[in-house]
This record gives sequence, structure tokens and C-alpha cells, in this order.
Amino acid sequence: MPDALAAAQLMAFVTTTNAAKAKAFYRDVLGLKFISEDNFALVFDAHGTPLRVAVAEQISPAPYTVLGWQVPDAAATVQVLTQAGVVFERYSFMTQDAFGIWDAPGGARVAWFKDPDGNLLSLSQH
Repeated sequence: MPDALAAAQLMAFVTTTNAAKAKAFYRDVLGLKFISEDNFALVFDAHGTPLRVAVAEQISPAPYTVLGWQVPDAAATVQVLTQAGVVFERYSFMTQDAFGIWDAPGGARVAWFKDPDGNLLSLSQH
């Protein structure tokens, strides 16, 4: 049954070692709607997709993007998030504009930033 999950809602996961910092970041900085909290995780509504921020004693952040958002205007979104205190990543192996946005060969515009635990997040304009 290859389509067993085709109609099921996706849930996104990321991990934190500090629930208070993660809650402040995802809710107050990124603007996600906070849904609930227990001893195991924080839950946010990411525009209809549940985002579960699991609490762990330690994590090893992946060296690649673990969550990303598609936005209508990358530069405007970067400016808003920068004003909220988000620091965008700079990579020596790619050309990024003054906002830290990379223009991909296929036309997408992408910028990366980290949450308080070092999880790599992105925003992209397609």
C-alpha cells in the first residue's frame, strides 16, 4: 500500500535541550502559534503543520537544514527576522547577498539561520 500516508497530515520534529529558550524562539521570534507543552515536547502550529520541539538532555545538530519555510519575499522576511534578533548564516563556498540570501541556479532564493540549539533552519522564496 504505497499511498498509506498520502492523506495523513505531516508532523515536523526538531529537538531542544532548553524548552524555555526554544519556546521563546519559535513563538516570540519566529511567530509560530504555541499549542502546548509537557515534559517531553513543545508543540507549535507552523501554518497548519504541527511542529513538535522534543526535549532531550543533549543533541547533536545536523550539519544540514532540518526545517524550512517557503516565503513570498526572502529579503523582507530576512529583514523582519534580523530585527527580531535572528542571525543569518554566511558560507564561504557560496555567493550570498547583503541579507545572506543565496540565489540558487534554479531561481530559488535561500537563507539559513539557527535556533538556540544550533538546529539549521532555512527560508526560501520560489
